[in-house]
Amino acid sequence: MLVHAPAKLNLCLYLGRRRDDGLHELCSLFEPLALADLIKVSGAESDEVECPGVDGENLASRALAGLRRRGWDRPPRRLEIEKRIPVAAGLGGGSADAAAVLRLAAGEVSGLEALGAELGADVPSQLEPALSLVGGIGEQVERLPDPKPHAVVLLPSGGGLSTAAVFAEADRLGLGRDAAELDVIAGRLRAAAGAGASPLAYAELLHNDLEPAARSLRPDIGEALDLLREAGTPLVLLTGSGPTAFGLFESIAAAREAAAAIDRDDVIVCEAGRAR
Repeated sequence: MLVHAPAKLNLCLYLGRRRDDGLHELCSLFEPLALADLIKVSGAESDEVECPGVDGENLASRALAGLRRRGWDRPPRRLEIEKRIPVAAGLGGGSADAAAVLRLAAGEVSGLEALGAELGADVPSQLEPALSLVGGIGEQVERLPDPKPHAVVLLPSGGGLSTAAVFAEADRLGLGRDAAELDVIAGRLRAAAGAGASPLAYAELLHNDLEPAARSLRPDIGEALDLLREAGTPLVLLTGSGPTAFGLFESIAAAREAAAAIDRDDVIVCEAGRAR
């Protein structure tokens, strides 16, 4: 069996203040991309996960172990992960893999959302890849109607930027909004995206509060954002904690034209707003 684990794009990310437990409330719109890791699932003598290019235990391994602890009694599985989502690029690749593993036990193991939250803040939203309004620390997921078709150009800039480091830098810079402000923003996003419009129709609401922190750690992010703007991209942002810069387009043809103008080896073009 071949399972797709789609990347997720943060169309926006509004950051709350640091809580006493060290975590941050947030308000974000997540959408899946056609870009996806591929997971080959086959029988084995014992559970095993192989993911070339990712050293040590990954979230997929932890997800499988979590299912076993909750009594999932299907025969042992071998999972071979083909990484297509850039690693540590703010595109949720590890969380996507973990969520795909949890979906193997859908309807057979209860509490998958809770298990996903234990594994990572982005995992619950990816159990059912769809445009979603996300709050809390990622565990509050509200599914929204599919948006009108659109496309994205990604510039991952080599990945390798630690999410924890970006949040720590955001704290150092004094970034963060009050809870009441996040609630107001969530209402605006819900109203704008709830009718199934393209994100380009409410571009004024799309912003990433973590951009200053990410650019402080990786100044080359600014270069990627500028390249997208110079290519005539209608909307340019940073996804998640970075370092991936992205641009939104009305069509895959327009996205490909811009990518050709950028002419960079790491450029990725794909459809957005729906998973494969």
